[in-house]
This record gives sequence, C-alpha cells and structure tokens, in this order.
Amino acid sequence: MKSAATHAIGIDVGGTKIAGGVVDLAAGTILARRHRPTLPRRGGGAVLDDVLHQAGELAAEAKGLGLAIAGVGVGLPQLVTPDGRVRSDHLFDWRELPAARLLGAIAPARLESDVRAAAWAEARFGAGRGYDIFCYVTIGTGVSYCLVVNGRPFAGARGYAIHFGSAPQWTRCRACGAVHTATLEEGAAGPGIAAAYSTRCKRQVTGAEDVFAAAAAGDQDALSVLADAAAELGAVIGQMMNMLDPDALVIGGGLGLAGGIYGRRLIAEIRDHVFAPDARDLPVLPAVLGLEAGIVGAALAAAPS
Repeated sequence: MKSAATHAIGIDVGGTKIAGGVVDLAAGTILARRHRPTLPRRGGGAVLDDVLHQAGELAAEAKGLGLAIAGVGVGLPQLVTPDGRVRSDHLFDWRELPAARLLGAIAPARLESDVRAAAWAEARFGAGRGYDIFCYVTIGTGVSYCLVVNGRPFAGARGYAIHFGSAPQWTRCRACGAVHTATLEEGAAGPGIAAAYSTRCKRQVTGAEDVFAAAAAGDQDALSVLADAAAELGAVIGQMMNMLDPDALVIGGGLGLAGGIYGRRLIAEIRDHVFAPDARDLPVLPAVLGLEAGIVGAALAAAPS
C-alpha cells in the first residue's frame, strides 16, 4: 500500500448535504466521492450515523484502490475548539456525541469548523497560494470567515474566530428613534435573500437560487434585493478588511461565487468601505476549489503536515 501520509478522508457536513471524498493530500484532488442529504431536523445522532456510514464507505473504496488513510476529517457548520470539541448546536447537536472517537475506529479523526477547513484548502491548493495573510469569506446559507496566516487558519483563543454575521447589529434610526437589531445573515445570507424577495414580490420562493434566476431574467424586485444584500454584506466585509489588513480576500460559498450584479456590487461595496487608499485595490479573488474546498480542507485538518 502507499504511504499512510499521502491520503485522508474529508467529509463536509452542511445544512443540505454531507459530501465526502478520499483526498490526495499532495495534490488536493478527490479520488473517490460520496454524498447524501443531511436532513438535519432528524437530530445530531442520525446525522452522525450517516457520517460514520459515509466514512466507512470511503475507507473501503480507498482500500480497494490500494491507498492507506492517514485520518478522517469532518468539517462542521459549528463552533469547534482548537482541540476538536464542538461547542455549538447550529442545525444539529454533536456537543455530547463521541463523534471523533467513533470515527477513530476507521482512522485517527479530527473535527474542524467548516470555514476553517475550506480556508485551509484554499491556502494550500487554491486562491490563497502566494499570500502570507489572507481572509477567506464564505457566503451561502450563512456567512462566516477565517483569517489565514502563513498557510494556516487562525482559530482564535477558543476556536471561535469564524463568525461575523450571526450577532445582532444594533442601530437606531435618527429620524424616528426605532431600534433595529436584525443580524447580518437575516439580510445578506441565502435564506434572508429569499425571504426579502418573497416579501417584496408577494410570492414564496424556495431559496436564493430563485432570486438569482429572477434577477438574470431582469426582474427588478430581484435585482433590488440582491443589490441591497450585497451592499449590506460588503460594508461589513470592508470593515473586516480594515481590522485584519490582509494581503488578499478570497470569497467562496454558493452565493459568494454567484457573480452577476450581486458579485459586482459586493466587491464595489467592500472597496468603498476600506479606509486606507492604498489598500482599496487589494486582490478580491473567487475561491478556486469552489464547493470542494470543504472536503479537501477537512482531509488536510485530519492529517496536518
């Protein structure tokens, strides 16, 4: 068999699907794939059972290919500490489940925040190559970020340096005195965009993809909703650039890679809110690995080198 240090299993657990693969750690390529719906409302135990089953399938396929597995990494849409403990229950709850121990029956296992995993993949194989300090932002069902320094994701003291869209933004209208406390994700992430469009056009849509499709067809309500969402998010990311001062910004996630009026407005707003004139032209790059970054990054987290 080939060296145990050359391949690992990476599994990206999202709100919609559980996507996994056998990853060549030297090239960042995925040699075998599996995916299934997450169905998070079933609860954390059911989701973990599916992850264990998928990891077992991938391990068997790797064995059939003559590949030794160095580890199993799982990226989660959760707060995860630097030592791999889950500290939140977003979508499903793994806080008290022995996930790493159970996965360890297949190979040494590691749990990681999904955004840190994706940022790690972009640093090693994607748009972040060549930058000592860059910030990775993912935009989809939610919005989150990761600062990468010298090729490694920065986790913070507790592993919580990943989220900026879930805390209430407190503002008071100077004209009427009303207080607005909505979170950034309520307006700028996928479900918020869909809800805003549904309210405006008085018909229910299933997701942000419907809003993007309507905008591409020239629907003015859709165009307005996307422009507003991009402006709101771009202003906050611009302030993040002021605080972190990275060499570059890498944007991923389903909405982050959507482009069109949303992408153009987002980048324009980011640049407009960068304070230092000589930093406003910082590279703003699309994630190269796209939606595969989570799988590759989870594998890297399982077998760091």
